[in-house]
Amino acid sequence: MPELKPIRTDADHDAAVREIERLWDAEPGTPEHDRLEILGTLADAYEATRWPIDAPDPVEAIKARMDAAGYTQADLSRLLGSRPRASEVLNRQRRLTVEMAWKLHEAWAIPAESLIRPYKLRAPETP
Repeated sequence: MPELKPIRTDADHDAAVREIERLWDAEPGTPEHDRLEILGTLADAYEATRWPIDAPDPVEAIKARMDAAGYTQADLSRLLGSRPRASEVLNRQRRLTVEMAWKLHEAWAIPAESLIRPYKLRAPETP
């Protein structure tokens, strides 16, 4: 087995991924499984630095949570207090208040940092 070392380049990452694939079915509690866990941690750290993913804006975070959990706009309406308010938030016509963000964080486990990020509202339509 090659020596464990930090992942600093894409080539190092590729080698680590190949080793992870080789060790994928390692039995827990074995040295091979320990190696798999260590390589996974190293690969995750490299990927987070090399290919960072921006957190979604508040509206995208809400929509993603709705999709993942099967929540509907009616569920959001009940949480935020009214159907028009939920519609305005989802359509970027109204900003989330601190109270709305807190309710979403507490009830739907959306990270608070995703809900308090600045975001643009849609410009009002003119007649």
